[in-house]
Order: sequence, then C-alpha cells, then structure tokens
Amino acid sequence: RECKSFRENGEALRKYNDAYFTVSCDKAETNASFAKELNLDYAILSDPTGKAAKAYGVFNDTRGVSKRVTFIISKDGKILKVDQKISVGSHASDIAEALGALNIEKR
Repeated sequence: RECKSFRENGEALRKYNDAYFTVSCDKAETNASFAKELNLDYAILSDPTGKAAKAYGVFNDTRGVSKRVTFIISKDGKILKVDQKISVGSHASDIAEALGALNIEKR
C-alpha cells in the first residue's frame, strides 16, 4: 500500500526539487519484479546485506529487514526529518506536506 501511495501521489512529490526512492533489504531482482508488478514510477534500491539500514539505525535484527522509516535528507546530506510513524495509504501526501513545511525548493 505504501508503494502504491507513492505511485498514485507522485505528482505531489515531484512538485519539489527532490529525488525520492525506496530502499529494501530484498535482492535487486526481487525489487525489480515488485516494482514492475506495481507499475512503479520511482526506484526501489536494494540493500540485501542490510548495511545501509544498519548505518541509519533502522535494521531489525530479529526479522532481518529494515524498519519502515522515511528520511528526508537535504542536498548537502543533512537529515532534516525522520518519520517513523508511517500511514501507508497516505504516506506520499504526508511526505509532500513535510517537504512544504521544511520549505524545500519547488521545481
């Protein structure tokens, strides 16, 4: 549902001068198949070893996957917001609202 939210509400995100993508601990082939199945218009990056998830402190050791967390990161690499309370059905519009509140430049 979260991926569909981003696909269906992508125009709200694309109003901003940003790049957005999903990162998953699944293998690249699995993510590519999933993205194709859902007709996604954004990238799903693969982190099969969990190295990136661990670096960001969101790896769930028990389940071997990352937690569902969104990071808004500035162009200079500064983390501007960490969203750990995800409503999967409205997440894309929630993030677009956060981008506006953070005064992210519009295209």
